[in-house]
Amino acid sequence: MSEPILEMRRVSKSFFGMKALRDVDLIAYPGEVHALMGENGAGKSTLMKVLSGAYRPDPGGEIRIEGKTARIDGPLAGRAAGISIIYQELSLAPNLTVAENIYLGRETSRSGLIARTSMRESVFPMLARLGADFAPDALVGELSIGRQQLVEIARALAAKSKILIMDEPTTALSAGETERLFALIRQLRADGLAILYISHRMDEIYRLADRVTVLRDGALVGSLDRPQIKAETIIRMMVGRDVSSFYKKEHDPSAVRGRPVLSVVDIADGQRVRGCSLTVHAGEVLGLAGLVGAGRTELAHLIFGAAPITSGEIRLESRRITIASPHEALENGIAYLTEDRKAFGLFLDMSCLYNINLGVLGHDAGLGGVVDRQKARERAKDAFSSLSIRAPGPQVTAGSLSGGNQQKVLLSRLLAASPKVLILDEPTRGVDVGAKSEIYTIIDNLAKSGVAILVISSDLPEVIGICDRVLVMKAGRIAGEAAPHSASPMTQENIMKLATGMGELDAA
Repeated sequence: MSEPILEMRRVSKSFFGMKALRDVDLIAYPGEVHALMGENGAGKSTLMKVLSGAYRPDPGGEIRIEGKTARIDGPLAGRAAGISIIYQELSLAPNLTVAENIYLGRETSRSGLIARTSMRESVFPMLARLGADFAPDALVGELSIGRQQLVEIARALAAKSKILIMDEPTTALSAGETERLFALIRQLRADGLAILYISHRMDEIYRLADRVTVLRDGALVGSLDRPQIKAETIIRMMVGRDVSSFYKKEHDPSAVRGRPVLSVVDIADGQRVRGCSLTVHAGEVLGLAGLVGAGRTELAHLIFGAAPITSGEIRLESRRITIASPHEALENGIAYLTEDRKAFGLFLDMSCLYNINLGVLGHDAGLGGVVDRQKARERAKDAFSSLSIRAPGPQVTAGSLSGGNQQKVLLSRLLAASPKVLILDEPTRGVDVGAKSEIYTIIDNLAKSGVAILVISSDLPEVIGICDRVLVMKAGRIAGEAAPHSASPMTQENIMKLATGMGELDAA
């Protein structure tokens, strides 16, 4: 193996007396993809911000680039040392062109004027190397997220970077854009770039990583070479415990065929949902799978009153009900966890206390309309304890929490209403491995208590691991059911056959 291009030794970082990093070591080599993993709050992004110069480390550690001690006391010093970082939230100027963004802060000039033509011409070969299908004079704000990411990478190449840091780069990408990014990462690796890659997604690590380093609670747990990379090993290192029972299904699925709680009969919206029927029983976890665009979320919106039903009916405990709004759904005991907690679920700049109690403030108010603040505080305290929400306290803003803890705050708001039916739309999206396991436990405990649960998920191992049976949607309809001890058992293959229509071809 060649000499390391990067050596971080005993790197620490404190915020207001709290240690975010504790004596962390990290080594990276040219021509490798080195994955950095750990739960939210483990210190991955903090370590990379120290490396790039966004944060100054505590005294005592050392960073060496190509064998020489580097003093990285700001982002400019980081770039000068050959380090570029691409954050989840891209740092581009949308009102400037591609070429202007690539040279932003390093503009070439002639006679005191910016040499726009020269900059534009120099960008052409960079874009061609990356396989870009847009011109240097295109406005960045008019490009897709995937194309904007290419602009960030082109900016790193123009700066002659030796180390490229990518922080959750596929979060906002489509499947096609993700594949193109992976091909580009392999190309950059072959060109000798050292790529530090932060991701929660195990499939990405399997496909890309030459080595994996795991952090937990701001400290180094260890590193694995490619032959040692196994999901169970990485997860155990991340969470610090055995994960043999990662998926929780301790409720009794054989006992769910008793009392139907929610029955949906041939409902449609005249567009994306075309006559769907399903029944969820007390204490059952029913999965709803299907490809993107199959109509799963749209069906959930019809049940929850977030979109109008054009035909069909909804029955709750054998009683036909009409739901014209989410408020009416909640009044009937039906709660819905949105797939986009940041846009449609949480008030990120408000406290966890406010977010947890938002749905029941009216019930807490007395005759004079005054909110019972003590009751609200006790409810939030109980939620923090029962759902293991990790934060200094309910008074902190929801936006300051990790993804998993934000999801648990949103869940606690729904549970405060004591729902009979709980619809969970992508409940672990953007959540780290440890928080996923905790959310699975919460779902399992709710099923034990008799709540009827409908889980919409694109993660097939998750659907199979936590659900009692799975309905599969295709083109707005229920294409079939996968269930234990049936003609179509709960396997990824059977679910995908139903989702794609391959099962129909097999039958023909």
